[in-house]
Amino acid sequence: MARTEISDIGRQAVLDRLFEGSGYTNSPIVPVVGGDGRDGGVDRGCVAQKLLLEGCDFDLVYTPLKHLGYKAVLCVLGELYAALREPDGLSVALGLSKRFCYEDVSALWEGMLAACREHGIRRLALALNPSVNGLCISLAATGVQKAAVLDHVPAAQNCDLLCLSGHLGAAYMGLHVLEREKVAFTGSGQQPDLSQYKAVLASYLSPEIKPDVVGRFVEADILPARGYFLTRGLGEAVIRLTRDTGLGAKVYLEKIPISSQTFAMAEEIDMDVVTAAMNGGDDYKFLFVVPIGQHEDFRKEFHDFEIIGHLAQPDVGPVLVTPEGAELPIHAL
Repeated sequence: MARTEISDIGRQAVLDRLFEGSGYTNSPIVPVVGGDGRDGGVDRGCVAQKLLLEGCDFDLVYTPLKHLGYKAVLCVLGELYAALREPDGLSVALGLSKRFCYEDVSALWEGMLAACREHGIRRLALALNPSVNGLCISLAATGVQKAAVLDHVPAAQNCDLLCLSGHLGAAYMGLHVLEREKVAFTGSGQQPDLSQYKAVLASYLSPEIKPDVVGRFVEADILPARGYFLTRGLGEAVIRLTRDTGLGAKVYLEKIPISSQTFAMAEEIDMDVVTAAMNGGDDYKFLFVVPIGQHEDFRKEFHDFEIIGHLAQPDVGPVLVTPEGAELPIHAL
């Protein structure tokens, strides 16, 4: 029997193939409906889930447990905000190997509690389970719609705006700094001086999400047609967007916000900064599709967002437009 490596076709292509012809749609959130739960039920909210594994999603050599706990909660709450839901409840299950003591769990939990309080979580549950290999964090968060806004969400249309909530690539650069210094520390045993990398390190270790994400759109009477939480790079989100809407998408290279610190770090390690923005991870930013007719209102109310492109005809597909006008197909790793 032929063997196909997942890395040869990419994570997103694997997901697409597994759902193809199944009659189901893959989504980071699962709606919770009222009544008997059949078609036509009332959308009462949704559930978002995340599974984080030591060695794959985080490295405890350089990640403080308190920071990890806080970041893990934001990782799942971000999916709710992207779907225009307000976080309401959180269930956490930890898989712990014997090398973790009570003090370790307490530090991790302290970070989780801080995030829960900041984002108004009302119901919280925790379960502890044995693990053979390291630390495993499973999270399931529930979210509710705010003031029936979902009844008025518009359908995505050609020329609708792609709006991004902040700079990209810094977290990916921060991860590269940590991985590089980890190798150096292992070899020398000397504690590295990371003071010059504070900005990119904070982007990776201590990301932030403002709790008013949904409220701002409601107050401005601007309802995005779609929303995506960026944890695997802009490219992956744009590909999902084109798949979900059946439309094309144009992202303009010169419009992607990238900080000077990210540019400097990319130059230091000889990496293409566009690769960090398009295929890096853990940005914890939002990509929203805003109706073109609300362009002026959006510009006035959301100064901290950047308009980086727009939806297009289906035959365009997901493309990155260079300053010279060339359209390069977007691929997700």
